[in-house]
Amino acid sequence: MRLNLISKLTIATGLVLLSTIALFAYLNLNSLKGILLQDAIGETDALTETIIRTAHNHMLRDDRPMFYKTIEEIGKQRGVERVRLINKSGRVIFSTNNAEIGTLYRKSAEICAVCHEGRELRITASSKDRSRRFYGQSGEEFLGITNAIYNEESCYTASCHFHPEKYKVLGVLDVVVPLDKMHTLLEAYRTKSVLLTLLLIALTSLSLTFFTQKLVNRPVRELLEHTHMLSRGELDGLVHSFANDELGELADSFNRMTLNLKKARQELEGWGRNLEEIVQQRTQEVTRMQAQLIRSEKLASLGELVAGIAHEINNPLTGILVFSSLIQSNPKLDETLKNDIETVMRETRRCAGIVKGLLEFARCSTPQKGLHSLEEISEAALGLIQHQILFQDITVERRYAPGLPPLLLDPNQIEQVLVNMFVNAGHAMLGEGVLQVATGIDRGEGTAFIRIGDNGCGIPEANLAKIFDPFFSTKESKGTGLGLSVSYGIVQEHGGRIDVRSEVGVGTNFTVVLPLRQEDAPRTTAKRRETPPAPRLDCAEARD
Repeated sequence: MRLNLISKLTIATGLVLLSTIALFAYLNLNSLKGILLQDAIGETDALTETIIRTAHNHMLRDDRPMFYKTIEEIGKQRGVERVRLINKSGRVIFSTNNAEIGTLYRKSAEICAVCHEGRELRITASSKDRSRRFYGQSGEEFLGITNAIYNEESCYTASCHFHPEKYKVLGVLDVVVPLDKMHTLLEAYRTKSVLLTLLLIALTSLSLTFFTQKLVNRPVRELLEHTHMLSRGELDGLVHSFANDELGELADSFNRMTLNLKKARQELEGWGRNLEEIVQQRTQEVTRMQAQLIRSEKLASLGELVAGIAHEINNPLTGILVFSSLIQSNPKLDETLKNDIETVMRETRRCAGIVKGLLEFARCSTPQKGLHSLEEISEAALGLIQHQILFQDITVERRYAPGLPPLLLDPNQIEQVLVNMFVNAGHAMLGEGVLQVATGIDRGEGTAFIRIGDNGCGIPEANLAKIFDPFFSTKESKGTGLGLSVSYGIVQEHGGRIDVRSEVGVGTNFTVVLPLRQEDAPRTTAKRRETPPAPRLDCAEARD
């Protein structure tokens, strides 16, 4: 069953109030019990002192019958359960209960423990220490007070007395009184506390129900109705203003929210016209990221596969090449077979080159990083290829950004990446064109980049997603299709990436993006953006 707000608040408040009052009554009851008990101890102690002072003269005259008579009369009073006199040896010499006269108590007994602490005799003790509480056979609680009868000077100097001065205590007077009066008062107080608690809970619940209905429940219902209207899409209604309090502020907030939702709906209707274009752009980005993830997984799995294959093929190839060389150098070889042996050796060396490429692809060696200039590595790579026949009719344009900080990278591996891209660009331009090499920094992304562009015939869009796949190549009878795959793995090991832009008949740009050092990166985190595009150049379709 679903409880409404008023019922929940009433039950919660009632429980809190009940717990608070119960705790207060418990503490107050314990405090009252302590006060009443202390008062009973004081009254009983005063009674014992009165008995001792009243019977003082009787003890000086050694008038025991009169002394016992006085004790017996006092023991008959209302509120006195028992009075007994115990000598210094622990024997009961008189009691209002005749059955216990002559009883001997040891020092360890509760009544004697007041004065005897171990083997030492305590001469004085407080009334609290001289009191004890116990229950009778019928379950009634009693309070016992013991008071010592001291051997005063008037006692040991009296002619009739025989107690020497060395005895400090002559005996003990023990008075036992019932605590039924205290329990009666406590029970009456407990009953009043329960009735008062019930009355307070009833009054509080009625008051809370009335004010909650007026100040909370009615405004909340209006707000709930307005919420249902919003859930149905009705944005024209507003909540009536309440008092100037939190619920009034909540009503104003609901009204502002309704107006904002109405405005947002109008804006969404306008944005819906361009939603298809936005979704298409995001889909392309997701597809590109997914392709990169698939490519990474493919490279990892292929790396393990080709490593084993390359090692298995390399040994037979070595044997073929060695024995072919021996056969070729044999003077007994028929001249008509020399061309065939040369073909075997040439193709064997070609297979060996493919195996070498496979091993380089699968090696995935850890970069030996150090601080190096990207411009110097680029110049070293250009120095390796610019004197080749392929680059005789190719113009190299350098656009290095000034102040480019050194990067943490392996110069040999990055040089290998750049040489591979330069050679691919030369093949794409068929040995004639313009090769552009540019560097720069993207401060917003915290990266540096080097861009290699050519004005070849471009890469078809269908092949852009495959250029980094192992063994993919458009070169006829040239290359292994591992160059860009190895380059991709090297750049990825450096924490970077390779971006490619190409258009058939216009050109291609490969951009190698590498992270800056932490101290060179910008202090504030900026939104990641793509590497700025370079001017379009041509790039060939033929890519390793």
